[in-house]
This record gives sequence, structure tokens and C-alpha cells, in this order.
Amino acid sequence: MFLGQFQHNLDDKGRLMIPARFRELLEGGAYITQGFDKCLMVMTEAYFKQVYERIEAMNLADPTARLLRRLILSNAYGVEVDKVGRILVPQNLRAFLGIVNGELVVAGQGEYFEVWTPAEWNGQMTLLHDIEANNARFSTLDLSKHPS
Repeated sequence: MFLGQFQHNLDDKGRLMIPARFRELLEGGAYITQGFDKCLMVMTEAYFKQVYERIEAMNLADPTARLLRRLILSNAYGVEVDKVGRILVPQNLRAFLGIVNGELVVAGQGEYFEVWTPAEWNGQMTLLHDIEANNARFSTLDLSKHPS
């Protein structure tokens, strides 16, 4: 499972160092694509196939489904972790992020991880540090233990 947050740099060739604890999870292959917010998503091959199958099952006549397909699939690239633990971030995805100085935040999300610029990640953290808003925002989600 991808958990935690880490700061890493993108080198001059567009390669991102992957946290050591994430590398073994990517050994079976991985995909990088544009995320739903101003971030990138990196998924294992198995999880990406699950997402792909869900997208494929959507109605092509639905304009929202077509937009989701374009967002995820037209920006998806297979990536491999190199010998020193880096993946290549394609140029169009680097441009989408608007990388300023090469610093990035890698944030675990369970089945996948996200890649953010520090400024965008700080914006997310500001949202998450608003306790009152969180109480309203998350009140409808049921995280209680379900009886067996």
C-alpha cells in the first residue's frame, strides 16, 4: 500500500526519484497519468487495469464518460523504475504540473500515489487542516466498523 508523503526532486531529464518503500510495489510495472486535481497519479499495472476496465464499461454515448476517458487514457504512460529508483515523467505531464524548480511531493493514496508541486500540495494541506470544514465535508462518509 502507498502511504505517507515525501519530498523528491525531478532531475534535468525529467526523472523523479521514487521513495524506496514505493519501489517494490512498482516492480510489476506502473502507469502515470494526469490526476483529477492539479497532480499526477502513479498506479501499479494491476490497479491501472482495474481503472481501465471501469472506464471501458462506461457508456460511450455519455459525454462525461468520454471526458473521463480522455483525461485518464490520453495522458497515461507506462513507466519503469530504473536501477537507481527513478521514473521518467513525460514532458506533457511536467507541463501540466507547472514544475518550477524540480521539487515535488509524492503522496501515498493507498492503491496509487500522487505527485504534486509543493505549492499545490500546500493548498491541499490548507484544506485538510480546516477542522470545521472537515467536519462538514466528511460527515456523510461512514468510516465506522461494520458488524460482521
